Amino acid sequence: MNVVIAIDSFKGSLSSLEAGESAANGIKKVYPDATTVIRPLADGGEGTVDALVAGCGGKMTTVSVTGPLGETVSCQYGIVSATKTAIIEMAVAAGITLVPPQKKNPLHTTTYGVGEIIADAVKRGCRHFLIGIGGSATNDGGIGMLQALGFGMLDENGNQVEFGAKGLRQLKSITTSHVLPELSKCTFRVACDVTNPLCGSTGCSAVFGPQKGADPTMITQMDKWLAYYAALSKEVFPNANAKYPGTGAAGGMGFAFLTFLNASLESGIKIVLEETRLSDFVKDADIVITGEGRLDGQTVMGKAPIGVAKIAKEYGKPVIAFSGCVTKDAIACNEHGIDAFFPVLRSVSTLDEAMCRINAMQNIEDTAEQVFRLIRTFSQ
Repeated sequence: MNVVIAIDSFKGSLSSLEAGESAANGIKKVYPDATTVIRPLADGGEGTVDALVAGCGGKMTTVSVTGPLGETVSCQYGIVSATKTAIIEMAVAAGITLVPPQKKNPLHTTTYGVGEIIADAVKRGCRHFLIGIGGSATNDGGIGMLQALGFGMLDENGNQVEFGAKGLRQLKSITTSHVLPELSKCTFRVACDVTNPLCGSTGCSAVFGPQKGADPTMITQMDKWLAYYAALSKEVFPNANAKYPGTGAAGGMGFAFLTFLNASLESGIKIVLEETRLSDFVKDADIVITGEGRLDGQTVMGKAPIGVAKIAKEYGKPVIAFSGCVTKDAIACNEHGIDAFFPVLRSVSTLDEAMCRINAMQNIEDTAEQVFRLIRTFSQ
């Protein structure tokens, strides 16, 4: 029996690979000679860098950059030397978790550090970039990142504007004369699973600003400044389109990547599945195992297990999912390629007990064993 296992992380409990290894251990108790292939999985959010680095044979690199509040932070990103690819999560340099609650204020938080990571990767020979832009603390339209890459975001005196969204208020012109020359040879695939435009009632300021510390007055101001920034950008890059779906992602980082770096904004799970070549393994499988910490009605809205199931069904493979818990509306998963799903909790427990790493691994292993005992019974 050949089983391919691609389970998303059980957030706060198990990594993708740990969940996969646990399922494989349970399967081996029933089918000792089974071939189990464990592939890392993520949907563009937490754990995506780890999954891509593991799936693509990369290594992690540490670099010190400017954090969201202007302080120095140490962060990691992945490099796949064979393909000259850098794998970056913007949250390590500009994430909301790096900002204490009392200091949340998008007028001041910057994306400069994200640009510094890209520049570091360029200097190390990377020419292809896979970037996740979730969990940001910023609403600066990506101008901080662009400044770090050599773009001129200039005020009326020809000086670089300040960090943060307040820099957008000072912006009078955009120049490209000092941009890193290697960028013209670089490609960017950006994991972006929101469709918000840059400005307006569904734009980044209105929708995401409050969670980053913006009050109603700030939201109105930032939206106005971003609209002017978009107009200036269009003078330099005629194809700039502030209404394009996803340009409002991560406080306007989607717009910056799309306009200035000619990036593609794509589904996170699409990038992960393609870059880790899951289909190459699934096509020879007898059974495909997937799952995530919680299966619910939202799982079918582009989350990782459904991405796995879609590939499996292209090859006519049965799909089983394991989850820490399931909700009643998770039944929708059965209509999107998951043939059967199983919660792994074995007894009444507290949340802390359920999320304990050792307990979670044992629960997955035990559940996988019993499911495959049933499969063996009906296969005889």
